[in-house]
Amino acid sequence: METMMAAVLVAPRLFEIKELPVPVCGPDDVLVKIDRCGICGTDIHMFNGHYATERLPIVPGHEFTGTISRLGERAGPFVLGQRVVADINIGCGRCYFCRRNEVLNCAEVRQVGISRDGAFAQYVSLPGRLVIAAPDDAAPSMLALTEPVACVVRAARKADVRFGQSVVVLGAGPIGNLHIQMMRLAGAAPIIVVELSPERARLAGPAGADAVVTDPSRVEETVLAMTGGRGADVVIESVGLPQLYAQAFDLIRPGGHVAAFGITGPGDSIPLVLLDTVLRENSVKGSVAGMGEDMHDALTLLLHGRFDVAPFLGATYELSAIQEAFETLKDRPDVLKTQIAI
Repeated sequence: METMMAAVLVAPRLFEIKELPVPVCGPDDVLVKIDRCGICGTDIHMFNGHYATERLPIVPGHEFTGTISRLGERAGPFVLGQRVVADINIGCGRCYFCRRNEVLNCAEVRQVGISRDGAFAQYVSLPGRLVIAAPDDAAPSMLALTEPVACVVRAARKADVRFGQSVVVLGAGPIGNLHIQMMRLAGAAPIIVVELSPERARLAGPAGADAVVTDPSRVEETVLAMTGGRGADVVIESVGLPQLYAQAFDLIRPGGHVAAFGITGPGDSIPLVLLDTVLRENSVKGSVAGMGEDMHDALTLLLHGRFDVAPFLGATYELSAIQEAFETLKDRPDVLKTQIAI
């Protein structure tokens, strides 16, 4: 039996490096030898025991790039050794939701690194239809950002952001920074960012923020001052805190939109005044993962330099040091992404 090394999250806050069987590569599958895999906010929630604990033990990791090690006979037009990224959302490919690229609503959906073993390992096997060829000369550290960029591409589509619309981004951490950059590309103006961390607030301006608010007591007055007293067209919650979701609804203008992105606890809720929502014609739409064409568009944007990736490339750990990488994340607030080199 072929084996590989993998980081298994065996319990909250505890990784073990284990020797596991190399995943089976079926006739429609591609076996990818992993080079880099980023640590996502979802991985952090899983590590801290706040999300998907019923799925432990599991190999997390889904922000990856690698090269093709094995090909099923029906896997598609790839070659061995080719560099790739991949859509991590595995649906049935046939149902109503899959046909509409709403794969997360497929009854059979599985996500690499979240509901099945992922890429904090030497190899991952997945359907060839989800694999995307990437240039061999592109930096693996950049390519490993394709999946998180796809998430903000999809969020922008769901929010239907238009040129000149005002946008508030709540949180300027890794995904918040990408939301800011995506809003700049979408033509939003002004872009107002709320972030309490001084290190991450400093990165928000270069990412595209027109104003960065670090004092919670000044958020509402800043938004009103910069939107002609109306409130924001769109507010993106990128942190996952109920109190920030409540604030998001307070910051949108009549007819405004809340883009729900941050992952909360499973039982978290906020009170919603339904009459206000009806009379003001407000709306809310959830979005959490890029899929399908979102991945292709994200890769294109990265390859053409539309995102500043420098703040995301400051910390890399070997697979054997993954426990340390997770435990010390809080010590690197000015580094937006920590990656694991496999």
